[in-house]
Amino acid sequence: MADEQGARAANIFDVARLAGVSHQTVSRVINGMPNVRPATKERVEKAIAQLHYSPSPAARALVTRRTRTIGLITPNVTDHGPASVAMHINLAAREARYSMDSVGVPGDDQAVVRGAIEGLLRQRVDAIVVVVAQVAALEVVQGLDLGVPIVAVASTAHPGPRIVSIDQYRGARAAVRHLAELGHSRILHIAGPADAPDATERVRGWRDELAARRLEVVEPLTGDWSAASGHRIGIGLDIEPGTAIFVGNDQMAVGLLSALRGRALRVPEDVSVVGFDDIPEAAYLYPPLTTVHQDFEALGRMAMQKVLVALEEGAAESSATPIPTTLVVRASTRAAPEA
Repeated sequence: MADEQGARAANIFDVARLAGVSHQTVSRVINGMPNVRPATKERVEKAIAQLHYSPSPAARALVTRRTRTIGLITPNVTDHGPASVAMHINLAAREARYSMDSVGVPGDDQAVVRGAIEGLLRQRVDAIVVVVAQVAALEVVQGLDLGVPIVAVASTAHPGPRIVSIDQYRGARAAVRHLAELGHSRILHIAGPADAPDATERVRGWRDELAARRLEVVEPLTGDWSAASGHRIGIGLDIEPGTAIFVGNDQMAVGLLSALRGRALRVPEDVSVVGFDDIPEAAYLYPPLTTVHQDFEALGRMAMQKVLVALEEGAAESSATPIPTTLVVRASTRAAPEA
């Protein structure tokens, strides 16, 4: 371990390994938080001293040179949202004259996410941005003190100083509000994966808007963001006259529309459908899809701006207001038929 540290500055994971604790415990000791046993605290402090570890960006700058490189960790998926966010972060970095070192990881494997962070630290990146598609990745990022700025692009009900996001919750409420104002009293939901923060926030918004209007809540069915899962759910979905369906993303809505056609159900005459994302194809579906638009360009710029403020101005971390969504009304929704 000592030979390895001679080649690079120690990071929080090195300290955790040497002390035999989690990186979250190391962070609690560094930040003087309670609920750490004295013996554990002593082991962590000895490891910090042995490795000459410093969590402070200023101290870190004494042992590293700025590379003008940002580390980017993305989920290994081709979904429209994460792919668009990553593209716009890259564009914003290029405009700021920073290069990107990108790593794709399975979002449900915490060890792989930690390994990716360590790998980027060994490359001496100036900061790290993590695009979060699953809760496991967010849990790794939260509480880290790496000696370089780290920013998470993540949906959460509890925004923090290291997190930038689009307001999934209010976007979902807007979708449900639109359907309710059209007279629909039975509004079903096809949700994304249960471990996806985006899906969790959209389900929360759907539930809260229904509750505010005292409308029936039918437990959502869960897909995997793919058109195939939307089609599978749509084939067996219990649909009554005047039903409306809020779908967790546009890809699942594509599959749903196909399934409804196969059941001879007309959209929007028999069923109103709203998606989420506003993929480029949404306006050209049959019928054109009403959906919630997300400004991924603004999100990418906000993530990079937070990185630049930390790097170039040394400003204290502060929470960023989630970027609002926009409901785009097209032909897949209409007023509910008279009872």
